[in-house]
Amino acid sequence: MITSALPASREGRRPTRSSDDSITAWVLAARRGDADAVERLVRALHRDVQRYVAHLCADPQAVDDLAQDTFLRALGSLHRFEGRCSARAWLLSIARRAVVDSFRHAATRPRLSDVHDWLPAAERAQSPHAPGFDDGVALLDLLTALPAERREAFVLTQLLELPYAEVAVLSGCPVGTVRSRVACARATLLNLLTEADPAAGV
Repeated sequence: MITSALPASREGRRPTRSSDDSITAWVLAARRGDADAVERLVRALHRDVQRYVAHLCADPQAVDDLAQDTFLRALGSLHRFEGRCSARAWLLSIARRAVVDSFRHAATRPRLSDVHDWLPAAERAQSPHAPGFDDGVALLDLLTALPAERREAFVLTQLLELPYAEVAVLSGCPVGTVRSRVACARATLLNLLTEADPAAGV
């Protein structure tokens, strides 16, 4: 069953300033060689990075590798971080580049599979008994119907709860464009929900 519960508008909601400040402080401490700060940073942002790359790449098998690649790149680039933006936005911009690079790399290689019809095999490998599995699959299916820029804006603001201003910096566009993309994404998702289940639009 497709749930009608889209995330409420979250322009006013965001990770608390203190949590963003703490994460930024950990990056700055990690830059100075503090191993504990590195561990805290990874623990604090690992789930956000995984969710972000999962929605960008649409390949569940690649999510862990892309998240690991993101943190490796970030740790190798600590010397470049100066705290001008939040560490969360900085790390997600690195995740975005990791996904883009993986697309470029995959485009130069043929897709290999042990079975002739690999998509049904991949779907059968997922556990249908995981909590929220049906709703999660439904949301992923709906999100794939969105243009990439709208999907990214929606995921960053509504699922990862980044402020619109940071998403604008991350996406390289004005804040108004981010708002427009999110509004269009929400409208499209609501229309798709209504088409799939007319009671969802009530």
